[in-house]
Amino acid sequence: MNSSKTLAELSGESGIPARTIRFYIARGLLDGPVKSGRGAVYTAGHLARLEKIQRLQAEGRMLSEIALDLGGGPAAQTAAPPSPWWQHAIQEDVMVWVRGDVSPWRMKQIRAAVDDFASRLPEPETNKTRRRPR
Repeated sequence: MNSSKTLAELSGESGIPARTIRFYIARGLLDGPVKSGRGAVYTAGHLARLEKIQRLQAEGRMLSEIALDLGGGPAAQTAAPPSPWWQHAIQEDVMVWVRGDVSPWRMKQIRAAVDDFASRLPEPETNKTRRRPR
């Protein structure tokens, strides 16, 4: 059985559009064809790699994380780790964002400061249009 495939065959077997496969090659997630040009040839290894990428994406991983895991991405220090944020609505027009990965003790301090800040804010003006002085 011949394991070489064209881009169309690889796309059909993996369920990934050819355009996306080319994008993965450009991003370094997938190696280029073993034979390039008009009769480009892909192997079963390409199909296995695409399936792995799909599996990691199904787990909710971003392409930048997948590239790091597969060894084809930028150095680890250039990728910022994701961090959770909490949103506190103080008033209709004021929102405060706070890092969510702090200790419970620190979060209690932050919440007290946010509550203090909220108590000092004057109520927002009504939506009446102001007239400019003449």
